[in-house]
Amino acid sequence: MRIRLNMLAIGLVAMALLTGCSKQQQKKSAGAVYKTLKVEKQDITINSKYSATIRGCQDVQIYPQVGGTIQQICVTEGQKVSTGQTLFIIDQVPYQAALNTAEASLEAAKASEATAALNYEAKKKLKAENVISDFDLQTAYNSLLSAKAQVSQANASVLNARNNLSYTVVKSPSNGVVGELPYKKGALVSASITTPLTTVSNINKMHVYFSMTEAQLLSMVRENGSLDKAIAAMPPLKLQLVDGSLYDLTGMVESASAVIDPSTGSIQLRAVFDNPNYVLHSGSTGVIVLPIHLKDQIVIPIKATVQLQDRFRVWNVDEDGIAHGQLVSLRPERLGDKVIVSEGLTVGQNIVAEGAGMIKEGQDVLQKGESK
Repeated sequence: MRIRLNMLAIGLVAMALLTGCSKQQQKKSAGAVYKTLKVEKQDITINSKYSATIRGCQDVQIYPQVGGTIQQICVTEGQKVSTGQTLFIIDQVPYQAALNTAEASLEAAKASEATAALNYEAKKKLKAENVISDFDLQTAYNSLLSAKAQVSQANASVLNARNNLSYTVVKSPSNGVVGELPYKKGALVSASITTPLTTVSNINKMHVYFSMTEAQLLSMVRENGSLDKAIAAMPPLKLQLVDGSLYDLTGMVESASAVIDPSTGSIQLRAVFDNPNYVLHSGSTGVIVLPIHLKDQIVIPIKATVQLQDRFRVWNVDEDGIAHGQLVSLRPERLGDKVIVSEGLTVGQNIVAEGAGMIKEGQDVLQKGESK
């Protein structure tokens, strides 16, 4: 009797196990569990980023106009200067001597002119008395003209010598900040040097140059009607600095190049940023952040897509829970772990939200949180 009871108990356990296995198999055959979402449209803002170079709104390279040794450097690198402020003094001795010589020549020429004028007046009186011929009078007049020409030439020499002397004092042509000083005191320089004495940069406002593709700009032009209107419609720009931080002030695009770079198919734009605290420096680099506002866009998780060469596939789940592959096109911008669908989906569709790479065509999909 006890043996029969034991056998009965074993049979009941076996039946329970078989029943459990059968339920597991039924659950498995019902389809894998995937999270889904319903396709909707929404307004979004994307930040397009472009590599940029920063320049002062006025970078003036300073070259000497005369040759000589640098006698004095009157500024330091990074110093703020104003228009007309002395930057360098070049050896003035030879130019002062040249000016003295020119002024002496001028005085001699004036004396010769006075003598020629006296001689001409005397000749006129003699001719009036028929003492001399017309030839002698004309010769005296020609000598006076020659003396006058020598005075004019001497005046020009004085002016040229005075200018050369003034050029030995190199002054700033504008307000700004002094750049690198590659030459030291005593260095020999000339008007033909290839490296400037320094660069004076007006950095109260900075020009930031960046490029976008012709297709991107063309899209903006079509949307706004013209290039000028497209530039005017561009929102304020942000500038990301080399350390990854964002510059405190925003800038505006003020112009676009009329020439497209044939090697890259891009067009250069120029934005202007105020720089009251001189945080930005001419010659540095950064990243322009251009916010673009888009209306009625379809945004889905990137995990909902499977890349197929230049296109992507998502899985549309029908009313019976069956997955069907559907090709879509995506915009190049990314929103973190999400992407923007430009074509291929319609509002109201139900798609697999994640795990798209593990699904096959016609697979029975049980939506997460729901039962068939």
